[in-house]
Amino acid sequence: MNGQQEVIAFLTRPQSYGAPDGGVECIETHGSLIFLHAQRAYKLKRAIAYAALDFLSLESRERACHAELRLNRRTAPELYLEVRSINRGADGQLRFDGAGQVLDWVVVMRRFAQDALFERMALDGRLSAALMDSLGAEIARFHAGAEVTPAFGGAAGIRQAIEDNHQELCRYLQLLDPAAVHALHHASRAALDKLARLLEQRRHVGRVRRCHGDMRLANICLFDGRPTLFDGIEFSEQISCIDVLYDLAFVLMDLQHHGLAELGALLLCSYLQHGGDAEDCQPLPLFLALRAATRSYTLACSALRQRDPATSQDKGRQARALLQQAQAYLHDDSPLLTYFRQRQC
Repeated sequence: MNGQQEVIAFLTRPQSYGAPDGGVECIETHGSLIFLHAQRAYKLKRAIAYAALDFLSLESRERACHAELRLNRRTAPELYLEVRSINRGADGQLRFDGAGQVLDWVVVMRRFAQDALFERMALDGRLSAALMDSLGAEIARFHAGAEVTPAFGGAAGIRQAIEDNHQELCRYLQLLDPAAVHALHHASRAALDKLARLLEQRRHVGRVRRCHGDMRLANICLFDGRPTLFDGIEFSEQISCIDVLYDLAFVLMDLQHHGLAELGALLLCSYLQHGGDAEDCQPLPLFLALRAATRSYTLACSALRQRDPATSQDKGRQARALLQQAQAYLHDDSPLLTYFRQRQC
């Protein structure tokens, strides 16, 4: 990311936005730096490469910015405003949308209060049954209109997800129980063997679509009074072109992780009631287990990066809890699914 230091310095300065007296905040995520100024957020792709993304070239970052704008306008057109270039002028100074050499690109978003994030609302006890009903309707609407992508998903897609999860979990055996990691791998593959035909059937009838791909509580906000999905995956078709129930499973799992399993059951009921197609929830336990496993290894990775020992310990504890949660889904021992069955929706 050293080649971006000049651009980062530019985005850090209030005068770059034409307001020398304003402040600039910066939020660092896995793949981006987000600069907050006044009523706007400017999202810069970091010049990095991971297994699932490669933003090392300027061209790849430009493509990703335009893809992010296009895909996220499906759910949050009021939030995603435009893509802007950062150019070097003839005087050597950097400016937005100039005529000179392009140094980088940013996605410009409308800024919203951080306490409007559903993750923050979950932690504060502000999520409600009414919000779950609205969110279920919004996700069902989004899925109904999403592009059908039969070249992805199905049994092969889930098999790849199982193997990817296992490979990543094995990187953090110093934090996680090795026996539990290997037991989850075995149980997940056994569950897939039983579901493979159904998953293929779902793929053939159009249940695999270009979805959000990262539908966690942290990527949902309350904007203008309605639940709004944002920050969907733009860099990987394998991650975003998935079974619609696998997409939904992320937020259901996340609600249970936050101690809100009953609200998760309400969300699932709302989604099914507002959906235009009859859904067979038989694959859901496996989908939930995969989502919990994914969060387990991402939190384990984050735990090892923390400088604060207390934060590191908390993230490690959550990673282990999510590994247990993944196992419970496959053994039909989930409060979320129990609440769902009790409601008979």
